[in-house]
Amino acid sequence: METFNEIVNAVGSFAWGPVMIALLFATGLLLSIGTKIVQYRKIGYAFKLLFSRKVEGDGDISPFAALMTSLSATIGTGNIAGVATAIAIGGPGAVFWMWVTAVLGGATKFSEAVLAVRYRVTDELGEKSGGPMYYASRGMEEKYGGNWKWLGSAFALFAFVASFGIGNMVQSNSVADAVNQSLGVPHWVSGIVVAVATALVVIGGIKSIAKVAEAIVPVMALIYVAGSLWIIFANIEFLPRAFGWIFSNAFNGNAVGGGFLGTVVRMGVARGVFSNEAGLGSAPIAHAASKNNDPVRQGIIASLGSFIDTIVVCTMTALVIMISPVMKIGADGLMEINNGLNGAALTTAAYNQALPGGFGQFIVSFGLVFFAYSTILTWYFYGYKSLEYLTNARVASYYKWVWVVLIFVGATVPLSFVWSISDAFNGLMAIPNLIALIALSSVVFGMLKDYEGRLDKRGE
Repeated sequence: METFNEIVNAVGSFAWGPVMIALLFATGLLLSIGTKIVQYRKIGYAFKLLFSRKVEGDGDISPFAALMTSLSATIGTGNIAGVATAIAIGGPGAVFWMWVTAVLGGATKFSEAVLAVRYRVTDELGEKSGGPMYYASRGMEEKYGGNWKWLGSAFALFAFVASFGIGNMVQSNSVADAVNQSLGVPHWVSGIVVAVATALVVIGGIKSIAKVAEAIVPVMALIYVAGSLWIIFANIEFLPRAFGWIFSNAFNGNAVGGGFLGTVVRMGVARGVFSNEAGLGSAPIAHAASKNNDPVRQGIIASLGSFIDTIVVCTMTALVIMISPVMKIGADGLMEINNGLNGAALTTAAYNQALPGGFGQFIVSFGLVFFAYSTILTWYFYGYKSLEYLTNARVASYYKWVWVVLIFVGATVPLSFVWSISDAFNGLMAIPNLIALIALSSVVFGMLKDYEGRLDKRGE
């Protein structure tokens, strides 16, 4: 096991090294400039489209359901445990780099969804299939010629393996930890409950997953944000201090207990991408199933993902941690965290100390359970579609049972081991996706220009 851990850590270090960070930023910056910051320029229009009842397309789920499904994967333990881990290791400055990742990530998500809808196909079961594996192969072949199947297959392979970490074991592990700390429930009991609840939904495929996502994602996000705002306003005098820590530590390289700028940036980018998944290529798999025949329209809706997930929800977690008594200035002038807490335990302690009567731990426990459950559902779909691309629908049909079993296994795996797997394969699956996004960026820019020309003619 020690050797395996060393291999995973080595892969993670490569996948999230300077080259990957530069590639993520360069891609987000390129797409932001090329789209003239469409993710914020059209943010009002995006919300208008999101709640529009006008649906034009032959997909499997509504545009609203597609966004809720993708958000159900991104609003997960990364918003609770991941933010806490970034602060515990990288310091408050890591939050700033999470924001930067999210700002640029809006254009990345827009582009991913545009390409996913444009190059999607109808599979042997009559469902829509799309995502990086399709635009990395069909899109690249259309634009450059030749056989690019290998690039799509590389993404599908990495995404399939990553699904067991980011979408399965990480989630069940965090749920088991939170429920055990709050209610004393054994880890194996939580594992069984989550596994059974997942099996009841994934049997119905994307339509069942989307129905659950539509029902619980808006409610769970609003409850978590409302609870966080309650804490923030109750401790409003500490808010300037929290923002001061974030901006002052973003560039000076002081992680908690010391460290280098590379640690601050790496933790911010890694946890930011883990949270909103911009650049990973997972979200466009859900958007490809949308009943929306206009790729740009769906892309504009998709661009809301990073804003809602990171700028709103992750910021709530970060601010509560930094205004609570768990964080303080040590004698050496560096940030310290009481009792060396990390992950979900740190977030739980922060909320618990900020809210009297033990209500804080229930806000975190509620968030973790529902966030993680919805993430498990959607990442099943991502893994299934990746395996379907690599094999066929018949082989992929057995995937659901492996998925359910590993939910139980993940509930008993050490947190550090699970995070290491997730980090490694998150980075690897991003590589073919970002290559395809950069290579096909001119296609995205051209489609957006054409779409906005049509809007101008209609006076919208």
